[in-house]
Amino acid sequence: MAALTESDSWTGDHLVEQGLISLSQFDQARRLAEQWNASLIDVLLARNWIDPAEYYRSLSERFDIEFVSIREALPDPDLLKEDDVSEYMRELAMPWRKRDGRIVVATARPGPECILFSRRRWGRDVSFVVTSKFDIHWAVQNVFSDQYSQRAVFELAERDPVMSAQTVFTPAQVLIGWGLMSAATVGLAFAPVATLIAINLLMSLFYFGNFLFKAILIWAGGSHQTGRTREVNAGVRMLRDEDLPIYTVLVPMFREPNVLPIITNALRQLDYPTSRLDIKIVLEEGDTETIDAAMALGLEGIFEIIRVSPSEPQTKPKACNYALRFARGDYVVIYDAEDKPEPDQLKKVVAAFRQAPDHIACVQCRLNYFNRDENWLTRLFTLDYSLWFDLMLPGLERLGVPIPLGGTSNHFRIEVLRELHAWDPFNVTEDADLGIRMTQKGYGVWLIESTTFEEANVSQSNWIRQRSRWIKGYMQTFLVHTRRPLHLVRTIGPLGVLGFVFFIGGTMLSGLLNPIFWGMFAIWAITRTTGFDELFPPALLYLALFNLLAGNALITFIMMLAPFRRQWLELVPFSLTAIWYWVLMSAAAWKAAVQLITKPFFWEKTDHGLSKQTAVEVALATGQTEERAA
Repeated sequence: MAALTESDSWTGDHLVEQGLISLSQFDQARRLAEQWNASLIDVLLARNWIDPAEYYRSLSERFDIEFVSIREALPDPDLLKEDDVSEYMRELAMPWRKRDGRIVVATARPGPECILFSRRRWGRDVSFVVTSKFDIHWAVQNVFSDQYSQRAVFELAERDPVMSAQTVFTPAQVLIGWGLMSAATVGLAFAPVATLIAINLLMSLFYFGNFLFKAILIWAGGSHQTGRTREVNAGVRMLRDEDLPIYTVLVPMFREPNVLPIITNALRQLDYPTSRLDIKIVLEEGDTETIDAAMALGLEGIFEIIRVSPSEPQTKPKACNYALRFARGDYVVIYDAEDKPEPDQLKKVVAAFRQAPDHIACVQCRLNYFNRDENWLTRLFTLDYSLWFDLMLPGLERLGVPIPLGGTSNHFRIEVLRELHAWDPFNVTEDADLGIRMTQKGYGVWLIESTTFEEANVSQSNWIRQRSRWIKGYMQTFLVHTRRPLHLVRTIGPLGVLGFVFFIGGTMLSGLLNPIFWGMFAIWAITRTTGFDELFPPALLYLALFNLLAGNALITFIMMLAPFRRQWLELVPFSLTAIWYWVLMSAAAWKAAVQLITKPFFWEKTDHGLSKQTAVEVALATGQTEERAA
């Protein structure tokens, strides 16, 4: 536990004398600063115990230096250099303007250290004004927004173009697709029955392999993480607050002012030193409604609003790339607007990273829903997510198959994320793509036992919009990572390729193929036609019947297993209605296929805040915020 510095002690006494904080607040802040090994003012601002504007004006009076709001008195952009931005943010000092030929440095941390840094950086003949650290952050965003926006969109495409989805189909892929369609056309023209049997056989074998692979995943993931869970929990108990790293939290949002209180309140509940949290609420510059809502909340000093300059494509990964420029943490995590991570999640991740081998660059936490019992769709969606995060992803990890990350609650070593050029703004499931790309670059993913709860879709039309975007992103991911088949085999291995084909390819292809086979079966069942007999010679007929009966029964049984881990046994009977859920998935898959051709980079926005439970969560969060303010 570090003792309070002489400067912090002086600052605390000064703020008490000025009436800006109470003696009780000073005592509490001092204890927390010593416990967290943080500065006193960082604790006060993080806890919202002092008004930032009043503090920085008090600072200017203390040092007898002019106070300037550089949001209003804008800095001279010619004095600022993009390469020095990280230095400005770290030192909280930047060149503001020139007066009488001298550079005037705007600082939020006046004192001897700032004077030494500024003279070494800009020469001895400098003068100073005081501003707030929030104004420095805002000024940097304002001056370099166009450059940052350009890089957020094109950095991956320019630095590693073969890994970018900016090109939807490569010439080689177009040629292969044309060749396959030509071969099928010629076959149908000259040997239609044999051609249809061959196509039928390939699709039936694919179904069989997909069912078998999922069964193996469930077996592999069923008891994979008990040992790691014990080790991580033991590691959390060994953590000391003063040794914890700065943790960046990115919360990208678009037109979601109604659910903003949920995530801000959930982040306040995190069991992590608040002075070591670097939270970025990432908003589109034109989304004035959400920006105004965020400003109206009177957020603490740990929250910073990042305004993303308008550019295309307008996607979540582009917004995250933009905000990553301002991240100060050793680790970074993505949360969605309605997320409620478990309070100890960040500490569990820190413990996991400290125990993990050096090549582990991401820790994926589990996702599930807080409104699982609201209607039929939320129950099936919960079964789907429970199967995915509690059984299948652990199975992928155990088998050494690349893991497509979930869209939220994935935690990264920030230096590796930057090395990989972060997210692909042209891929609408940037998370899944990044998980595969990380594996190809030699990095790995760990899964741990910590859950983030969010809102399950209550509307079928809204669900189809969301799921069609996910499947379109899987199609993009499949196309990107199969551009170099030999490279894919070398980097992730034959088993990894097989898992990738069935897990990514199977998810999208089964949704496209299901209606065809369902239609054939329905026609046969209703009409008893013999028209399909030629297409199903005996061996193929038995395989197709096995897929139809045993395969679908297996998937239904697997869905029954999904809620057992969490003891949500009331959901088990609803797995028997999964066929109707698969119908919705097929509708989403065909919509995704059409959009891949017509609007590949279009981000189909999901509306949040439709659930009755979300309204309850917002009310609870708002009430707790009001109590805190009182």
